[in-house]
Amino acid sequence: MLFAVILFAGILTMWIPGRWAVAAFQIALFALAAFTILRRRFQIGWHPVAALLAVAALWGVAQIAAHQTIDAWRTGDAVLNWITNLAAFSLALYVARKERILQATLIFAGVLGVFAIFTALSSPPGKIFWWFDTGTGLPTLGPFVYRNQYAAFVETVLPFAILKAVLDRKRSALYVAIAAMLFASVIAAGSRTGSLLCLAEIVLTPAAACLRKLISGRALARVAGASLAAIVLFTAIVGWETIWRRFQEPHPFGMRAELVRSSLAMIRDHPLAGFGLGVWADAYPAYARFDDGHYVNQAHNDWIQWAVEGGVPFFAIMLAIAALTISPALRSLWGIGMLAVFAHCLVDYPMQQRPALAAFFFAMTGFVCSSRKMP
Repeated sequence: MLFAVILFAGILTMWIPGRWAVAAFQIALFALAAFTILRRRFQIGWHPVAALLAVAALWGVAQIAAHQTIDAWRTGDAVLNWITNLAAFSLALYVARKERILQATLIFAGVLGVFAIFTALSSPPGKIFWWFDTGTGLPTLGPFVYRNQYAAFVETVLPFAILKAVLDRKRSALYVAIAAMLFASVIAAGSRTGSLLCLAEIVLTPAAACLRKLISGRALARVAGASLAAIVLFTAIVGWETIWRRFQEPHPFGMRAELVRSSLAMIRDHPLAGFGLGVWADAYPAYARFDDGHYVNQAHNDWIQWAVEGGVPFFAIMLAIAALTISPALRSLWGIGMLAVFAHCLVDYPMQQRPALAAFFFAMTGFVCSSRKMP
């Protein structure tokens, strides 16, 4: 469970502005990876996704060596983050009792979901857990300072809760309640894309289980009815006004469209080598199509940002990683959560800015890729 503890600690401390929190998380993860390698006497296997993550890190090293980055320091930091993702993915492959890790992750997510709801409704803006100042002045959700990153976190674990509700008749009501509470927390957060993706997971996961003949049509109807009732109840408790106002906003993706157009112009100028991993925010001002006085830190589209920073080859690496995740995700069913995260990356930046969160996503990808049976 040490691996899970490290991942959870990384999530709980990722809001801390100081570099020490990320460094402590990475040191702990690297130490565990080194111990695992030594314990296995260097007799470790390999996985195509692990190889691609290693190539992603080496791509940044090559950019620095060839002076194909506009900020070698930021690219070096990005390389370290990709090595962290590689370590998290590789460790997840070798976890012997994945069921226990996934159960612990679901409990952890459930607790965070409760805190997310209460902090979203009562914590002052910019305060983590009602006390710690983030310096952003933005609403918080437990340890999360950005609603879409929180929604992506929920997307990874929600299908597991739904699948347990379908397969575990004895504790079905408990898992239905957890799933409904997690969905309601995303509603309270006000994430439009996250709400739609989570709703799709709630509908598609039991339907896929029925098509796979894991449950009967009667069981499907029972779980669907219970889930709908729980979702309505929990959503009524947390309130739907925030998400409703966000859906009523005119041109909700107008700014993102402008950022994509600017990013496409950046790709045209540096299609092969890119500007350097981790430097999108530094390269963007020269291509900005508007200036409203705010600092733009991300492209709000991880896929387009990967292409800007690493060029088309790096984009192809990430596309291959997503493609290799599809088959095991569909086989396990609960793994569709990672497919939802990759889809969320089309309109936001779940994989950027928070190394501990990205490492969590790739750890979950590792669990998915090593899964051989249903939970």
